[in-house]
Amino acid sequence: MADKFQIRGVVPPVVVPDTPDHELDVPSFERLINRLIDAGVDGLFFLGSSGEVVFSTDERRRQIISEAVRIVNHRVPVLIGIIDTETERMIEQGKQAQELGADALVATCPFYALQGMTEVEEHFRILHEELDLPLFAYDIPVCVHTKLPWKLLAKLGAEGVLAGVKDSSGDDISFRYLVQENEKLGHPLTLLTGHEVVVDGAYLGGADGSVPGLANVEPEGYVRMWKAAQAGDWATVKAEQDRLNEISHIWDVTSGVQGYAGGVGAFKTALNLMGVFDSPTMPRPVKAMTGENVEAIRKVLADNGLL
Repeated sequence: MADKFQIRGVVPPVVVPDTPDHELDVPSFERLINRLIDAGVDGLFFLGSSGEVVFSTDERRRQIISEAVRIVNHRVPVLIGIIDTETERMIEQGKQAQELGADALVATCPFYALQGMTEVEEHFRILHEELDLPLFAYDIPVCVHTKLPWKLLAKLGAEGVLAGVKDSSGDDISFRYLVQENEKLGHPLTLLTGHEVVVDGAYLGGADGSVPGLANVEPEGYVRMWKAAQAGDWATVKAEQDRLNEISHIWDVTSGVQGYAGGVGAFKTALNLMGVFDSPTMPRPVKAMTGENVEAIRKVLADNGLL
């Protein structure tokens, strides 16, 4: 199946809106998805790090996938994260995503019983054998505590085990080596960067697209950047990245929050201020931003023409 699926361009990792009583806010979800598609994105990634995957019960995952597939309605490809602690649990999540209409699956390596590269390689081979959709490896060592080596990813791509890689490692050297090796092998992998403040550099190096969380807040800029890169207009690519980076300061103008509360919390606060989300509610036990932090984010949005 991997050789039948191709995606390039901007594939935002969709943030999930919650009601104040911690249910899925379907109307807000629909507004965000339609806004992203209307902006011209090339695909959508649900149940990634920004999509509350590890906060979600199996039933909530099912609801998120079902609503996402319904709302998207074949307008763009739907990638679903099947992120879980170990292989057998990921197989279960993958089968559910297949059943509900996903176009491709995104999996990390196991992250509770940490293993060596022999077991990590076998993990991806098992997922490929057991599941019937194209498989992307999600390289995010800050969360799973294992860095996926570029040589292993290239090997699994050449053998048809992996259809692509979503790189959120922050290791631009490794990603650049992977891009070059992928070209030598005939480009079997779709390579997407999640390093959203240096997407311009990734495109110049040969990335096939990006998975920028900030695109939830400002998708048009990332779409324009991708189109400019395809046209070889690198001055516009840099200008768009510089402008988007000014908006990205929603992460660092706050105080007293960190981790998920500061990252996805900033996205939810911004989307609430912009009228896309009805509430900035975060998954328990994370608290939504309040007071001066909300006002600091409001100022960044206003200064950059988003309010």
